Amino acid sequence: MVLLCYFLCSGRSLLRGLKGNPIIFCADVMSAILLRATGQNLQAAYAQRLKSLELHALSKNSEILSSGDIAALVYLWNPFTIVACVGLSTSPVENLVVLSSLYGACKRMPALAAFGWVVATHLSLYPAILIIPLIFLLGYGPDAPPRKLFIHSRCSKCGDNPLSNTSCQQEELNQSKLPVTFSWKPVIQFLLWISFWSVYVLILCGISVKQNGGLSEMFKSTYGFILTVEDLSPNMGVLWYFFAEVFEFFRNFFLIVFHVNILFMVLPLAISLNHRPCFLAFVYIAISSMLKSYPSVGDSALYLALLGWFVFELADMQFSFLLFCGYVGVSLLSPVMHNLWIWRGTGNANFYYATAMAFACFQIVLVVEGVSAIRRHDRTLRKLSVTKS
Repeated sequence: MVLLCYFLCSGRSLLRGLKGNPIIFCADVMSAILLRATGQNLQAAYAQRLKSLELHALSKNSEILSSGDIAALVYLWNPFTIVACVGLSTSPVENLVVLSSLYGACKRMPALAAFGWVVATHLSLYPAILIIPLIFLLGYGPDAPPRKLFIHSRCSKCGDNPLSNTSCQQEELNQSKLPVTFSWKPVIQFLLWISFWSVYVLILCGISVKQNGGLSEMFKSTYGFILTVEDLSPNMGVLWYFFAEVFEFFRNFFLIVFHVNILFMVLPLAISLNHRPCFLAFVYIAISSMLKSYPSVGDSALYLALLGWFVFELADMQFSFLLFCGYVGVSLLSPVMHNLWIWRGTGNANFYYATAMAFACFQIVLVVEGVSAIRRHDRTLRKLSVTKS
């Protein structure tokens, strides 16, 4: 039903895109299926964790809306997805392999998770940071409330018995020091499969580019092209205009600053959101989509669809209406400014770059408010757990 609605709502433009290259359309369809399956898995696991905390009311509320269906609908009905499909962009294929890795990690399938991660990193360098949420997914399982809540809930059942309280305090101390819930077996299998798929991809690439300079030339033309930002054609990112204006003497310095800026955010977010690896993956994808060298609308379509997985936790997110209006406004203004500048010649680069800066600001607000909403939700669970005990 979801796919039928997508096909009907996309209209004649989608039919032209399907006629041009059915692989792109099939990639979008498969991505929606993986979004729905992963969302259902996350929702079932989260509801089960809430029941184990004896928060039955919240568990029932979380099951009212199907997060998997919402994520699939958001992805398929998103104008960004339709534009990427009609424009025959390769971003739907990149989104498919990223979602394949997340689905494989949620289902504890290390081979599939490793394959998706290796191919996604091969197609675009930035998904490499997703190895952290994938390891958390394989080790801890799907998103859940903070693990300290389960220890507190177990110890609250000890009652007023001093001996029981002492033993529970000792158990809490031991479990806080040793993450006994982490499973190393799928993680080790995942790393082994990464090694296997990496060697396999490198062998195939070495054979295919043997007549064109070998692997060194391939890395220079792909990863080197991404990291050095050689092409300054206008896009929806912020780097092209900056490096068009910066002095050549400072270019290497700012290249390091912009690329390392993504890595600076990886560790703090991993420490804060290690109990929510799927949401951590959403944050990483949103940040990389905002700061990458050559972003596309397909990148934005992916992380906006991932928001559907957390529709229950993000219900009280602030500035939702402002963000919605901002995304709609930028989506309408950006092609207009591009047309005025490139085709008609009646505008200048500042008009188009202003829309890119506004889009980046809205993305920052979305990430910050999303993380804040998740943390408020966790604090609410902590308060309810204390009241329950």
